[in-house]
Amino acid sequence: MTVIGFLSTAPVVEDSMAEEVANAVAALEDYDVAYETGPMGTTIEAESTDELFAAAQAAHDAIDAERVSTVFKIDDKRTSDHTARDKVKAVESHLGREAKSDGT
Repeated sequence: MTVIGFLSTAPVVEDSMAEEVANAVAALEDYDVAYETGPMGTTIEAESTDELFAAAQAAHDAIDAERVSTVFKIDDKRTSDHTARDKVKAVESHLGREAKSDGT
């Protein structure tokens, strides 16, 4: 089974959050998960909800700030074993192209 999560965690500060977000992403390396970080959060794939929750907790805890904001969304489709990439491919199949623009 593949469980997919979307994690957005960051310190609540006025300055750049990049260093603390990097600490959160680095914390994922201690877990048996696959992940991809984008501009608004990180998609995480794990074999179990236990591993997914543990990785998200570690990422949240890795941020050294007086206040931390975390949003965590989970897709636990128990009847199939689709990856995050499979989900994107399905959308691209309907689009007939990649699900991104060239920015123009």
